[in-house]
Amino acid sequence: MKTLRVLHLPKWYPNRYDDQDGDFVGRHVAAIAAHGGAEVAVLFAAVARGPLPALTDAEEDFAGPVPTLRYYYRAAPTGLALLDKPLKLLLYFWCLLRGYRRLRQYWAGQRPDVVHVHVLLRTGLFAWALRAVRGIPFIITEHWTLYLPLRSAGISGLRRVLTRAVVRRAAALHTVSGGLRDAMAALGFVNKNSVVIANVVDTDLFRPQHSPENTSENRPVRGALARATGAGDLPGPPTLLHVSAYQDGVKNISGVLRVVARLRTAWPGLRLRIAGYGPDEAFLHEYAASLGLLADGTVAFLGKLPHEAVAAEMARATALVSFSRAETFGCVLLEARACGCPVVATRTGGVPELFQPENTFGLLVPPDDEPALEAALTAVLAGTAHFDPARLRADVAARCAPAAVGEAFGAVYRQVLGRLE
Repeated sequence: MKTLRVLHLPKWYPNRYDDQDGDFVGRHVAAIAAHGGAEVAVLFAAVARGPLPALTDAEEDFAGPVPTLRYYYRAAPTGLALLDKPLKLLLYFWCLLRGYRRLRQYWAGQRPDVVHVHVLLRTGLFAWALRAVRGIPFIITEHWTLYLPLRSAGISGLRRVLTRAVVRRAAALHTVSGGLRDAMAALGFVNKNSVVIANVVDTDLFRPQHSPENTSENRPVRGALARATGAGDLPGPPTLLHVSAYQDGVKNISGVLRVVARLRTAWPGLRLRIAGYGPDEAFLHEYAASLGLLADGTVAFLGKLPHEAVAAEMARATALVSFSRAETFGCVLLEARACGCPVVATRTGGVPELFQPENTFGLLVPPDDEPALEAALTAVLAGTAHFDPARLRADVAARCAPAAVGEAFGAVYRQVLGRLE
């Protein structure tokens, strides 16, 4: 069977300024490269977040397992706002065109069989142009919360028109959840060939951990795997974990802080550890301090953590708590599940479909319902809500393991090309 060449065009991708930006896209690409039966390459362009020696700069890596070309262009090419906006758009497409030509050279003049767009819109416009000029089909993967009801009012009229056109002309539309697919359809962003495939969870990294002094791999220590069977018999204080970008308007971290401030009365020694980074970091520090949560050590802000450290935090936590107002998938919810850590999250976007049957993989509460969140966390802390760690992990392995996801994408590529033959 011929090995397919797939060109990935991501809007977000790990880069020189942020090695975790779009890392979920990177995991999709790695899974496809390893298990999708395809030869893949990545072409990424983004505005520079620092000075550049010229209008554009390039990082072209053909030595790694996935050829990856990253291009950066100046944020203010002329310093004149009226000129810079259209000029940056031109620079973006020029970078993609330059990268496409470099990949053609790398592929000995051969074209990609499929272009795989990750997150619209400019990526999709470039793929549409390749389809029109070169006849290369493209598929779209969408993750963005922009399409969910909380945020969709901010989509401009022009963007709506262009998004409808691009989605309609794609050979397939992939969303990471049925909830996201339905939200896009409600906005008129519809493709007859739609598929839902989960995000990737590294099940080798995200797994229950064991104490250094315990030589038996079958005896988990204090943490998610043990706590799931009852928190009361475990040493040390109960610990909640929150992992997200610090965007309080969407993630509602301030709501979590208020609930924890009330819970600590009934649970002396309760700890909330918050991992992440983002624009509202200073505000959240100040707000936690105003609630008295920093002075007594109830809350600790961990900052940006590598994935290995996040996995260790999840394996030790009593529960992961997410109080988001909008989620298309929620990678951290499944990563915690892979560690055997119970999850308390909000019933929003694509989250509910990840928690079926109800109350099997965690507890869900309505967004912004702080009494409901307090009650759910109390149930987990008291041990009255029980979750089977083995079942938690098995669900993630079946749904999100790299092999399962990579093979699913490979089937989509073959289906798309088979329909065109």
